[in-house]
Amino acid sequence: MSTPTPSPTPSSTPASRPGHAPQAQPTGKPPTPGKRQFVSFSFYKLLPEFRRLPVDQQQQLLNGLVELVEAYGKTAGTSDQKLILLTYSCVGTRPDVDLMFWKIGKDLDALQTFSADVNRLPLAGYLTTPHSFLAQTKRSVYIDKVDASHDESRTVIRPGKHKYVFVYPFVKKREWYLLSKHTRQGIMDEHIEIGNKYQSVRLNTTYSFGFDDQEFVVAFETEHPSDFLDLVQELRESEGSRYTERDTPIFTAVQTPMRDLVKQLAGV
Repeated sequence: MSTPTPSPTPSSTPASRPGHAPQAQPTGKPPTPGKRQFVSFSFYKLLPEFRRLPVDQQQQLLNGLVELVEAYGKTAGTSDQKLILLTYSCVGTRPDVDLMFWKIGKDLDALQTFSADVNRLPLAGYLTTPHSFLAQTKRSVYIDKVDASHDESRTVIRPGKHKYVFVYPFVKKREWYLLSKHTRQGIMDEHIEIGNKYQSVRLNTTYSFGFDDQEFVVAFETEHPSDFLDLVQELRESEGSRYTERDTPIFTAVQTPMRDLVKQLAGV
């Protein structure tokens, strides 16, 4: 499955406003790239042994995770915030994962620090990480001829505005990269046109070239899961679909506050 362009996000960079031309770059040097974000999707599963523990011990262990997540949440929107952290429940949507942390930071250190903090919890002895994807934001190489403002939302994503998110790693066939850029743009024009029909579905595309096993990680946010299903079905019928090597596993996750999430994990 190929990926459509994301829903538009107004640009706030000075260069996008009249009267604010970008600074000229020194001769012979490439333009300075905009600040990108590192993005991680980490999926955790509770071991069956955890639910055999006494209920009071289960509660104590899960409270440690809640307190850690809430400690990170206290810095949200402040100058001290180094990590955007969103929590999602996968209970009942997949058998191999229970919860997902969507982490976004300006550097890898912030992502690693949170994972290290989880590892130090007593609960960590009862947690596994069946899936984890690492990526980074980047401007698209394709032009959205329907709405050029879509490209402005690529380097900075602002997730969490919708209840549902659908996440999967994505790999294209090598034949795709051997096509000329002009040919690829033509195929993507159809792809983008389909994506723009589904305004209720917001796409966050991140790039993993050289970082992880996949080439992209995509996260579709929406309030209407049925719209996402229809979008995926229509994309399968597009020309770009023939160049998909892999687009699984697919995760359906529901944004859930951590205190509510732990109640789904055990009888606490």
